[in-house]
Amino acid sequence: MPDGVLHLSSLAGSPLLDSANERLGRVQDVVARLDASEDLPPVIGLRAAVGGRSLFVPIGRIERLEPDGAHAATTKLNLAQFERRPGEVLLRADLLGHSLINVNVARLVTAREVELVCEDGVWRVAGIDTSFAARLRRRLPRVLRGSRDDAGFVPWGQLEPFVGHVPTARLRLGYRRIAHLHASQIADLVEAASHDEGEEILAAVRHDKELEADVFEELDDEHQLEFLETRSDREVASVLARMASDDAADLLLEIKQERRLPVLELMPATKQRKLRSLLGYNPSTAGGVMSPDFVAVASGATVADALAAARKHDMPPEVLHSILLTGKGGRLDGLVTAGALISAEPGEALSELAVANPPSVSPEADIPEIARLMTDYNLVSLPVLDSEGQPIGIVSVDDILELMLPDDWRRRFGVARE
Repeated sequence: MPDGVLHLSSLAGSPLLDSANERLGRVQDVVARLDASEDLPPVIGLRAAVGGRSLFVPIGRIERLEPDGAHAATTKLNLAQFERRPGEVLLRADLLGHSLINVNVARLVTAREVELVCEDGVWRVAGIDTSFAARLRRRLPRVLRGSRDDAGFVPWGQLEPFVGHVPTARLRLGYRRIAHLHASQIADLVEAASHDEGEEILAAVRHDKELEADVFEELDDEHQLEFLETRSDREVASVLARMASDDAADLLLEIKQERRLPVLELMPATKQRKLRSLLGYNPSTAGGVMSPDFVAVASGATVADALAAARKHDMPPEVLHSILLTGKGGRLDGLVTAGALISAEPGEALSELAVANPPSVSPEADIPEIARLMTDYNLVSLPVLDSEGQPIGIVSVDDILELMLPDDWRRRFGVARE
């Protein structure tokens, strides 16, 4: 074992010895403080069983920590009963055998060993060992345990621990580091986690309402309902109001029937109108999967006009792949791709860049027909027109892919637990 590195499993359960090398009791656990200002959590003491009592031994009273025991710098200890204090975690009770998030790879990992390191005389939590070998090593006699396998070691700097189960934890799952993940990665973590862990992840992203809505869009139906069930109608409405309209309509249909109307009526009027319109279509048709959010400008507009219209509307990026041109009676005249806009001069007429008579579908078109058109024409979005030829929505390729992939596609291809 390298100098200054110690396995938690070697220390927990080992003897607590006084300065005369006489046995005082037994080490039960190691107490560390989770502090956002510290890169590696410092060890602040031990929980020890002495004379039938559970005591706190400050790290300042410990002369040295070794695999065969903890050596106190005194022969006398404070006999006050151990009590948790805010911000403290018990490494054996709260981390060992529990899940953590490896934020570097967006995976849940299990701490099968916790590693301690001594830096400049201060003991700190260096990281965890996730390997099954670490679990086996804990079952061996102490003299046979040896050192860790580096392949299973995850540095603490890559980890976010779940601390919702810790009674005195002031810190919760770190929002800032979780927020760097893609919404689909966060959703995968929620689905792979236990219910309580999933709630802790969602509580972390709740700081950013837009991100929270994006995560709910990515969750499968079962988990969407699971995590909305205990929320109030107003909280559910707040989440749905920020989701893409087509996803919100699908989710609204999944919640209990007696809650649908109350939730719908708590949303902004504009969102209500969009959802009521979408709910009138068969979910397996273009009308049922389209987004009613799109940008349309008059055929005589310029590139600058189109860009201004795109900036003005608060819309998800996937519906901005195409700008629709409308002519007399609001009918679709053409379509300009985002790529064409980027490479054009601001004063250039859109009509010079537009694809005339672009492929489109009616609201009644089925999913295979939509997929065929998008494949044949290499499209990322497809306009949906009413009987008068007026655009009423956009179908994005990601919506079609999700419908055509197997129901268990995320679990098969995006496993978020190691």
